[in-house]
Amino acid sequence: MEFPGLFNYWIVIVLMMTGFYIVMAHGNLIKKIVGLNVFQVSVFVFYISMSKVKGGTAPILRPGLDEGVEVYANPLPHVLILTAIVVAVATTALALSLIVRIREEYGSIEEDEIIAQENNQEEDQ
Repeated sequence: MEFPGLFNYWIVIVLMMTGFYIVMAHGNLIKKIVGLNVFQVSVFVFYISMSKVKGGTAPILRPGLDEGVEVYANPLPHVLILTAIVVAVATTALALSLIVRIREEYGSIEEDEIIAQENNQEEDQ
C-alpha cells in the first residue's frame, strides 16, 4: 500500500497540530510542556526528513572506496537538530523547575486556578 503524497510530511503535520492542540486546550502546565515537546519533535522530524537525499552517502571521502559516488548528503541539518535537542532538554528542565516554583507559590499547576488567585490578590489590594 502506497500512501498519497509524502508520508513524512503528513506525520509532521499530525505531530505539529497535536502539540499545538495540547498547548492550547489544556490548562495544566505539565501538559502544556508535553505539548511543546511534541511540537518540537515535529520540527525535528521535519528538518531531518527534508535533509534526506535519495541515494546520498555520508560526505566522508575514502580513497579507492568512494569512486563513482556523486551524491552526498549534507550533514548540517542533522548537526543542527542535535543542537536543538540539547536546547529542548534544557528548556524543558527550566520549564519544569519553574512549574515546581509556581506550585510552591500558588499550590496548583492549573492555569485557571493561578489566574483566579492572581485576580483575587489584585482585588484585595
